[in-house]
Amino acid sequence: MFKNLLENHSYKLSAIWALVIFWLCSMPGNYIPSVSWLELLSFDKWVHSGVFFILLSLLGFAVKSHQQKNNLFVFYFFLCVLYGGALEIMQARVFSERSADWYDAIANSFGCLIALFLNNKLSKLVFK
Repeated sequence: MFKNLLENHSYKLSAIWALVIFWLCSMPGNYIPSVSWLELLSFDKWVHSGVFFILLSLLGFAVKSHQQKNNLFVFYFFLCVLYGGALEIMQARVFSERSADWYDAIANSFGCLIALFLNNKLSKLVFK
């Protein structure tokens, strides 16, 4: 079932996930919990890495399931990195009660980089 979902709907899932990321990043800052122990563990940066890892992994599954060239996946990598940077710029200039954190952009890019390196292994696990 999971394999079938990824094979047939990975682009839709990617778009939905990108919208979820946008919604979370546009949420006013006062709605985001501030817990000091999370800051000690850099939990926020792991969350940023994780959501962008998922985004690029879903796009990787889409490329694989539609038998497209890996060049497209590399394009998606750069697109996701730019998306993460654009969200930080929007947090600084557009969204209320938010501010840009360039370490978040680095964490977003790190999640994309991990997905880029693990793409073949993840695809083999899912599409056995």
